[in-house]
Amino acid sequence: MSADVLRVRAPATSANLGPGFDCAACALALWNELEVEPADATAVSISGEGAGELPDGPENLALRAFALLAPVEGRRFRFANRIPLARGLGSSAAAVALGLVAGARAAGREAGAEDLLALGVALEGHADNLAAALAGGVCLAWEEGRPLLARVADAPPLEPVALVPATRVDTAGARAALPGLVRHGDAAFTAGRAALLGAAVAACDPDLFAAALADRLHEPYRETNAPLLAAVRAELPAGARGATLSGSGPSVIVWADRAGAEECAAELSVRFPSELVLRPGAAHEGAVQHSGA
Repeated sequence: MSADVLRVRAPATSANLGPGFDCAACALALWNELEVEPADATAVSISGEGAGELPDGPENLALRAFALLAPVEGRRFRFANRIPLARGLGSSAAAVALGLVAGARAAGREAGAEDLLALGVALEGHADNLAAALAGGVCLAWEEGRPLLARVADAPPLEPVALVPATRVDTAGARAALPGLVRHGDAAFTAGRAALLGAAVAACDPDLFAAALADRLHEPYRETNAPLLAAVRAELPAGARGATLSGSGPSVIVWADRAGAEECAAELSVRFPSELVLRPGAAHEGAVQHSGA
């Protein structure tokens, strides 16, 4: 391959992790890839997820992110997408991360994940997803004058098994379903579980992690458009310790013991034959330039 070809990949992400609403996310080893090379005129091609659907002009989200750091003119962009669209698995965060990392490399600029997060969060809109897509592992994101992130672990204490329906959910619509006010008891319950979630991830403790997955801030209001969550929780598969809505849904992450993840995935495939079951595993790295080897 020519030395002029730049190759970048970015992972899927699952945000919120139950009570970690708008702040906690983990990277999943399901990758979108981008190749950038010089060309006589700007050109975009997309294969896989979103082919024939995603924009192939300057309004493309990855190109908009790239343009924050380097000109898109005179370059060819080839996307190979594996992350399902509008399923709560961070496809837009991966697109922004691809563009940011590729743009920084094209500009010869050294930029860390937190610098790129600050540049790209206005495009993505969800700092938690973008943080995990850029840094990999399990991340926390928050605002303090600017978006900040902390990468707290290489992987969550339990293995993610994704149950992905064919139906899609509009993120803006899912957020609009959330109430403007919540009861003090629900806020206290979720704050306690969120603190437990952070402790569980930092300690890599699967028992604490399983105990932390309950939420009362967002999941109860999104279950109408994500019926798989209630169905899985009503009867957890063998090997599973809990389940969370992935982002705003409709995908569900079933959290399994490492030794029981295969059995868990097999049971989900039998129980939900019309849905896609994935075992992506955790992505220890975020969006990076790579050789493609």
